[in-house]
Amino acid sequence: MRIASWNVNSVRLRLPALLAYLKDKAPDLLALQELKCQDDAFPRQEIEDTGYNVAVFGQKGLNGVALLSKTPLEDVTRGLPGFQDEQSRYIEGVVADGTGVWRIASIYLPNGNPPEGEKYAYKLAFMDALATHAQELLRLEEKLVLAGDYNVIPAPDDVYDPKAWTADALFLPQTRARFQALLNLGFTEALRATSDAPGLYTFWDYQAGCWQKNKGLRIDHLLLSPQAADRLQSVAIDKALRGAEKPSDHVPIRAEFG
Repeated sequence: MRIASWNVNSVRLRLPALLAYLKDKAPDLLALQELKCQDDAFPRQEIEDTGYNVAVFGQKGLNGVALLSKTPLEDVTRGLPGFQDEQSRYIEGVVADGTGVWRIASIYLPNGNPPEGEKYAYKLAFMDALATHAQELLRLEEKLVLAGDYNVIPAPDDVYDPKAWTADALFLPQTRARFQALLNLGFTEALRATSDAPGLYTFWDYQAGCWQKNKGLRIDHLLLSPQAADRLQSVAIDKALRGAEKPSDHVPIRAEFG
């Protein structure tokens, strides 16, 4: 089983790169974020023509999440259960394989900036609701992957210059504490289960030559239930896509499971 997550930053703009990625890496499941289109504008036919099943929770102009799967998606939930939200930031579904079922969520967690206002309160409330729902999902004892753009820098090794980010909503102590509380429920962070190396980034801003200077952040994560973590074999960040023509400012993170 190969599961990946990618904030595509406009699925229509990034469609050629997405189709190439599906052909090249052939993930069994791909969680997408920041679609920036409504459901009826999502390029469903082009993706289905490559052999993938599609579940979409879109929003005009911003946000939007989707799940792409080689096998049929069932029990699809659009929107974070228990959280009143006008924004399309959460979709969840189930697929079956020879070992039983896998449950996957695609999450686009709020940015939260500026931290002095309502946007940060919304981010923290979303994280609290996510933790509550995640705890319920763990009780199912399934192979579960919470994938997505969390807009959370977990630790100093996950940002090129920690001092420059101390006042940012992605790196504030309250943000990091809530992310750790999510892990403490029983989740394993896939990348850090396989490597403790610094400088492993998934995002480079378009501004000020961040990509060329490797001024990156690690804010895209795969959180695994114990049943999924037991099968984890490897994790890769598909960094080369950031250097492609018209790239997203994020790159995919991909895990292999036995």
